[in-house]
Amino acid sequence: MKKLLKYLIFVQFSVIISCSNSNEIEHIVDTNTNLTELEGENNKPNILLIIADDMGLDATPGYNIGSQKPIMPTLENIIKSGVKFTNVWSNPTCTPTRATILTGKYGFRTNVVKVDDVLSTSETSIQKYINQNLENKYSNAVIGKWHLSKDSNHPSQMEIDYYAGSLIGSLKDYNNWSLNINGETTNSTDYNTTKYTDLAINWVKDQTDPWFLWLAYNAPHTPFHLPPNELHSKGFLPTDEASIKANPMPYYLAMLEAMDTEIGRLLGSMTSEEKENTVIIFIGDNGTPGAVAQEYNSKRAKGSLYEGGINVPMIISGKNVARINDTEDALINLTDLYATIANLAGINVSNINDSFSFHELLSTTSEGKRDYIYSEMEGNSNLLSKTVRNKTHKYILFDDGSESLFNLNEKPFETKDLLRVNNLPLNESDSKIKDELVIKLAEINP
Repeated sequence: MKKLLKYLIFVQFSVIISCSNSNEIEHIVDTNTNLTELEGENNKPNILLIIADDMGLDATPGYNIGSQKPIMPTLENIIKSGVKFTNVWSNPTCTPTRATILTGKYGFRTNVVKVDDVLSTSETSIQKYINQNLENKYSNAVIGKWHLSKDSNHPSQMEIDYYAGSLIGSLKDYNNWSLNINGETTNSTDYNTTKYTDLAINWVKDQTDPWFLWLAYNAPHTPFHLPPNELHSKGFLPTDEASIKANPMPYYLAMLEAMDTEIGRLLGSMTSEEKENTVIIFIGDNGTPGAVAQEYNSKRAKGSLYEGGINVPMIISGKNVARINDTEDALINLTDLYATIANLAGINVSNINDSFSFHELLSTTSEGKRDYIYSEMEGNSNLLSKTVRNKTHKYILFDDGSESLFNLNEKPFETKDLLRVNNLPLNESDSKIKDELVIKLAEINP
């Protein structure tokens, strides 16, 4: 296409030189402008969304939480060439987070608030939204973990053009698992992270239109099975369950390193032109599991509304990302990816559903669009525990009616509950902030 455009522009330039009629020249220049616009349409950015499963800030290079970090040179290069976000909230577990990204809605609106809840096909996925607004200019795929329904046709019903991966939440064996490709299920004995990457490489190579690839690795979710040794730096480790249970950390880090190696292979498979035209979004879907959590209380990691469960890494780099090796502290919900990805694709939308675009933060620092962010989870009583925060404070209303309040600026690991400090009443400032957060929570989720 580009060669054809260049040829046509050359021909038109030659015609301009030989023309004496100014009206003819004006017409040719207008046509040339249209060709430039057409070339621009052909160069819409590709969008690569990579989701790591159970990877909190403590397990992510570039964040100052956690002392044991995986060796992840690919991710570190993405960080150095883009923006690292520090105040991003997910849901505490896999299924609700994926549903919020796919729909741009909080879980209580879609009834997806816990693991294995099924997302209704009446919801408009981000892929469907892009298709509707851009007349199918983007091809799309989801490769990897789905975990929004066990129905093998569910991805296609959500208007995913190509789906390949595992429908369920966790694998029993990373080297022996069920692979679903567009509704057809076979058994795979390839290492799961490598297979997903192979599928992604092959799909990208087949694309002639701008593309949106949602690549959701199962890694580093349990079971902590040792990857092939060429993919990580941890060397030979015993692979029996007793050894893994006794010391899970090296296995968890090895899985992250293997994922990074494979992401590097995916990026390396692209032409330089294609890679330069791709924006990369890397996120964790929730916090690190308690068995391998660092600094966070193990009971306040994945599966909890504490920071260890919902404050996740997000790094964005590549096409149209002007901020280089920068850090952004704006408040962001993962629901906000819906409007932001729509912006990246060329749709002019500021907010939709519970999604507020943070597209401008990719090129400039600003206050961001949110004064508050929200998360939730279903408790043992089938009622929701809910939390909301502003720039400084965080309020949690648990399903049993109990409350907590934290000043995250002073105690980022939530070691001081302001509602339980020697049974003393809140000071005037904290009391006012609590009232504001309670009101905001009621506005978000009555």
